[in-house]
Amino acid sequence: MAEGKEDSEVKPFLEVVCKSSGKIRRFSVGTEAGFAVNLINKKLLNDNDGGGNCLLASHIEAVKEGEEEPVSFGPNSLLVGYGSGWKLQTVIESHGDKEVHIGTTRVRRASTNGIGDSSSTRRTQSPISLLYIGKILLAFFLIFVFGAVFTLALENLPRFIFYINSSV
Repeated sequence: MAEGKEDSEVKPFLEVVCKSSGKIRRFSVGTEAGFAVNLINKKLLNDNDGGGNCLLASHIEAVKEGEEEPVSFGPNSLLVGYGSGWKLQTVIESHGDKEVHIGTTRVRRASTNGIGDSSSTRRTQSPISLLYIGKILLAFFLIFVFGAVFTLALENLPRFIFYINSSV
């Protein structure tokens, strides 16, 4: 009976199996998949002293034996457990493009004949949008309107005080 209770308990973490190293990495529930992939890839590069024939993970997916299609996690997706039988694992794409895009960084995959460049970072999307500029302009407009209202109120305060004192 105690064993059944242990199986039904929810773990405060998720385990992701790294296909390159075979190691299990633990992450808290709700960790972004892009962060987990970056951390796994950094540990792979550190374990191989920054080079060698290390295959880096491109993304994480949930797989279950008997299911046709795995559930893939995008870079901004939160890692979740789908229950018994499902396991999280990294995906390694060994063909095609040698670069893996993860979140806002670009990680160069280690090639078979040398060390890849993992230090180059590049933004994939500009943080400044039209909505952002509109909010800034609205804030400046409101600051000037409040400034004008307070200026008029302070300029007319002596007249207002005189009016109150004369009517009493």
